[in-house]
Parts: sequence; C-alpha cells; structure tokens
Amino acid sequence: MTQEITFTGELLGYIRIFEQVTGTQVKDCLETPEKIVFIVAPGQGSKAIGKRGETATKLREMLKKNVQIIEFNEDPKVFLKNIFWPYGVQNVEIEDRGRIVHATITVKPENKARAIGKHGANLDLARRIVNRHFEINSVSVA
Repeated sequence: MTQEITFTGELLGYIRIFEQVTGTQVKDCLETPEKIVFIVAPGQGSKAIGKRGETATKLREMLKKNVQIIEFNEDPKVFLKNIFWPYGVQNVEIEDRGRIVHATITVKPENKARAIGKHGANLDLARRIVNRHFEINSVSVA
C-alpha cells in the first residue's frame, strides 16, 4: 500500500513559496534535516529548476535550506530515474519478490556511494518518496 501524503503548515508554506517563485505545480513535498524535496508535475522539472539552476538557487536562499527538485512521472521506472538522475542512472529494474516489490537502480560506479548517501540517507529518502506514489516497498542501488 502506498504511503498517505499529509502536509504540515510549514510544508504548505514552502509549497506556496515554491509555486510562486517557479510558476510550477507541486505534486508532493518532503522535508528532511538536510533539505526540502519538491516533486513537481510531469513536464515541469526544467522550469522549476530554471536556467543554469538559477531558480533552485533562489529558492535555497529564500528557504535557507537545500532544495531538491524531482519531476514526477506516472511510470515508476522513469520516476526512479528522475530521483536518481544526479548519479548517472544506467538502468532501473522493478521486480515482484513475493510480498514486496523491489526496485534496483544501477548508477555509474563512481557515483554509487553518493547515490546511497551517508548512512543510507539518500536511499532511505528515495524509498520514502517512491512509496508515497507507487507500490514499491524496497529500493537498492547497484
């Protein structure tokens, strides 16, 4: 079962600022101690980031937090590619393993540690994000 999506008042404020600055629609938003992750509607990723990342930089300064922008896609493989895009995705496989659905994302070998993150933080965040929208319970990086 996908995770229920709820927003705090603080997140709703971040979403309002994000949408005003970028002119795009937020589909989902999560906050971690390190950053705020905005999931934007399909086709709006480039517009939200801005030329040479200018809009993302402006948001980072306004919100005083790191900002990550991910474009949503109805295809879970494409969505996972978008989540792991900075790490040079080479392949995405989704398989049914009995009672769980598992996704394996293959990235460039030199980026594997960064894709996983310190203490698995990036991997845990990716798992949370994808589970909010798809019946994918487990994610690994190869």
